[in-house]
Amino acid sequence: MLGLRERGIYGSRTLDDIVSELQENTKQRGIGFLAIQSNSEGELVDAIQKSRDSVSFILLNAGAYSHSSIAIRDALLAVAIPFIELHVSNVYSREPFRHRSLLSDIAEGVIVGFGAFSYNLALDAAIQYLAGRESD
Repeated sequence: MLGLRERGIYGSRTLDDIVSELQENTKQRGIGFLAIQSNSEGELVDAIQKSRDSVSFILLNAGAYSHSSIAIRDALLAVAIPFIELHVSNVYSREPFRHRSLLSDIAEGVIVGFGAFSYNLALDAAIQYLAGRESD
């Protein structure tokens, strides 16, 4: 619902806009990129589990599931793929129930509050993280 839902909080850019930009960015860098969107917790769990042997890093905007999904947390722990939790809005300037995440303590990092640019920051951080691992 990005671009439609609460524009004062989430901005006017759509998820398709963001994904297109990330795809172009990764293509220019010679990096593979796959975007998955679902409103279904089970589909997200399935996608995480299926990525076990084919994905090096996950950028995850789990939305409200960040605050409630033990299943997504367990899937991330099971596959042991490094990930960044990201949010378009600053969850810490919002309702108190959004201040608690079930994912952030197992994430490599958390990026919040930079609007659609949060995705770009997360991508750059993931690339730097992976480059650091390769040089070890």
